[in-house]
Amino acid sequence: MVRTAACLALCVAASPAAACRLALLLALDVSSSVDATEDQLQRGGLVAALTAPEVRAAFFATDAPVALAVYEWSGRYNQEVVLDWTLIDGPAALLDAAEIVAASTRSHNEFPTAMGYALGFGAEMLARAPDCLYRTIDMAGDGQNNEGFGPQLAYREFPFDEVTVNGLVVNAAEFTSETMLIEFYKREVLRGPGAFLEVAQGFEDYERAMRRKLERELTPPVIGALDTGRRGG
Repeated sequence: MVRTAACLALCVAASPAAACRLALLLALDVSSSVDATEDQLQRGGLVAALTAPEVRAAFFATDAPVALAVYEWSGRYNQEVVLDWTLIDGPAALLDAAEIVAASTRSHNEFPTAMGYALGFGAEMLARAPDCLYRTIDMAGDGQNNEGFGPQLAYREFPFDEVTVNGLVVNAAEFTSETMLIEFYKREVLRGPGAFLEVAQGFEDYERAMRRKLERELTPPVIGALDTGRRGG
């Protein structure tokens, strides 16, 4: 582990992309299965996770910054940017980003779960991200795809080369069992070396799950292909 961390540090220092070690794109589910209270818990949980001490420490674990963006998704034509690409190069930038998320309001609340379209939108956002060493999309949701094409077709049709897709399952929707949703994410959503899944037991648990996920993604020894072959959390 020490050797791996040292190698990563040397690679970051020597790489032309050293100005940015990770482009991290967070996707929030605002489909009709997420009610207004749950959306507030989701949005507030993300803000609290971004500003948690352990996540702040992971953001600034090296001198190379992280590029952060957030969007929300639901139906096939219902994706909206919450936070556009922001270089998190110091505590003030992280606080500003968290405040933008905190001040955001939900764009849609009547549409189904079009995860393939959401991932396509994410791929297009990553295409205009800062030049970073690694690229990751976090797909959070409380249900399976139920409109349009699914994640696997999105991975074939959109530019996902060298992109890792992690998942955050919210065990909240009454009509979807936790086991079914976890299996759907493992089978259809997780993608790339080291991709993993976190599970929140309802939106009240969203902050904890998001905090764990961000800390794992941002801590330098975990970024990249250290857990190749592992899928699921």
